[in-house]
Amino acid sequence: MAQTPLMPKATAVWLVENTALTFDQIAEFCSLHPLEVKGIADGDVAQGIRGMDPIMSGELTRIELEAAEHNSEHALKLNQTIVELPEITTKKQKKYTPLSRRQDRPAAIAWLVRNHPELKDSEVIRLVGTTKSTIESIRNRTHWNIGNIQPQDPVVLGLCTQIELDKLVLRAAKRVEREAQKENKTLQSTEDTTDKL
Repeated sequence: MAQTPLMPKATAVWLVENTALTFDQIAEFCSLHPLEVKGIADGDVAQGIRGMDPIMSGELTRIELEAAEHNSEHALKLNQTIVELPEITTKKQKKYTPLSRRQDRPAAIAWLVRNHPELKDSEVIRLVGTTKSTIESIRNRTHWNIGNIQPQDPVVLGLCTQIELDKLVLRAAKRVEREAQKENKTLQSTEDTTDKL
């Protein structure tokens, strides 16, 4: 994938106004169509966009620009910076549930506990946005409103998406399968050692 300037149209406006480059050179550098660059030159396209100097922003060197002005076949290349920018990581925030849907959480938890017992409490917390004590009280049937709780699908209630639910259920099923295989291996190894005795 060819790299383009940060603000392609603003860069194209500046190049049209301040250089003797051909429309094709500007279009190729800014990943625009040559007719769009012609429209910028005519004033039909990008009205009100202030030009951005690619030399000042470090996207283009003056030597590269002069070489392209002298040779109409020369393709401009984006200046590669040696400064490595750190990858931006976003802090994971707690799942927000609107006030109007918070009373639906116990019904969703009851549905998850009944239909997907393989899910860990932490996965149910991540999916529905609840607390461990609430999950335990529903599981043990000690919740203050247990008589009125009707299990309902959290997707239907709008507490999570079907994709999120499927992803967690699949992950939990794989985990249970791995644990079962591990348990079978330990049982077989203990049977082998008892047979040898």
